[in-house]
Amino acid sequence: MNKVKILILGAGPSGLVLGRCLHDRGEKDFLILEKEKEAGGLCRSLTVDGAPFDIGGGHFLDAKNRPVCDLLFRFLPEEEWNLYERDSRIRIHGMEISHPLEANLYQLPETIRNEYLESIRIAGCNTGEKMPERFTEWIRWKLGDRIAEDYMLPYNRKLFADTLNDLGTYWLHKLPNVSYEETLRSVREHQSYGTQPGHARFYYPKKYGYGEVFRRIAESIDNKVRYDSSVIFMDAGERLVRCADGSEYRADLIVTTIPWNSFETVGLSPDVKEGIKKLRSSSIETRYVQKSAGSKAHWLYIPDETLPYHRILCRENFAPGSRGYWVETRAERCGSYRDEEGGFAYMNEYAYPLNTIGKPMIMERLLKEAGKRKILGIGRWGKHSHDNSDTVMEAAMKLAVELMGNI
Repeated sequence: MNKVKILILGAGPSGLVLGRCLHDRGEKDFLILEKEKEAGGLCRSLTVDGAPFDIGGGHFLDAKNRPVCDLLFRFLPEEEWNLYERDSRIRIHGMEISHPLEANLYQLPETIRNEYLESIRIAGCNTGEKMPERFTEWIRWKLGDRIAEDYMLPYNRKLFADTLNDLGTYWLHKLPNVSYEETLRSVREHQSYGTQPGHARFYYPKKYGYGEVFRRIAESIDNKVRYDSSVIFMDAGERLVRCADGSEYRADLIVTTIPWNSFETVGLSPDVKEGIKKLRSSSIETRYVQKSAGSKAHWLYIPDETLPYHRILCRENFAPGSRGYWVETRAERCGSYRDEEGGFAYMNEYAYPLNTIGKPMIMERLLKEAGKRKILGIGRWGKHSHDNSDTVMEAAMKLAVELMGNI
């Protein structure tokens, strides 16, 4: 039996940053368990065709989060990153339109633009209808039928499939918010208005993939990361964790950054355990294609349902010296690739937590009960929330401060 003061499950961005920040504050009695042979989680990077390939798809460092940037620059100095103004687009109507679509309608032909404007004008949000609880209904309520049918519904069907109708609306703060008045102003002035999408300015390493910075953080606390340690069991009452190799760990405090439904748990109430079973996520494959994407964008959203992938990452436009691109595809759609698209591929079993209607209540009960047993959840999977890497790292930094004051 291995005993440790703080046991962290998962060496992704949140687990690594928590460990590093604890170490910086003088805490040495902690251990990170990681199932893979290397650190980084969904932000790990490989080298494919002589250039970076980020196995989890498009991950970038948001320039506006200065505390996180300053931390990461300790390990990969700022001069080793390029700073970009985000250029993301939607391939629709045989064109590339800047994202978000409703803020860039001026880039469309006049006939289509006017049809979209009229559809938005009579959408529920502009006629006094109450905001719906389901995501699919919100799309029509917010953007009107035309944008819903041409872009938002087909794109999200590709991403979420049969779970699309189960998604709620409580997470929509992540999406750009453009009012009808701002849309009209954008059309008149040929300039985008409204809330900017995330990563409006972002950093990406000059010579490496995004995962390089996490490899370096792990290296800086190497004796605190135990690899090939896949967690399969937790006794919440005893704060005991068992790995696939039979090793066991008991801790004063456990912090999990891995999916709650990826291991067996005892010591929690039946209704909480039943809630864990209801948590849903999607599996996403990332695949490399050697040819050029034929675009100057950093990434492209693809609503065309005849194509298997929903997003293209044009790495030649943000990873200097590289060529080709990679695509993101939901696991169930991977069988429809053409031969010419069959490059290197990586399957992420746990890619996106799904924001189903009942999830907030499930997670509130789970985290409250687990917290009473000194088991905390942070990060994308510890909170089962589709958060960006900078967001989860910032939360990990704050948690380190709190823990050093309470333990």
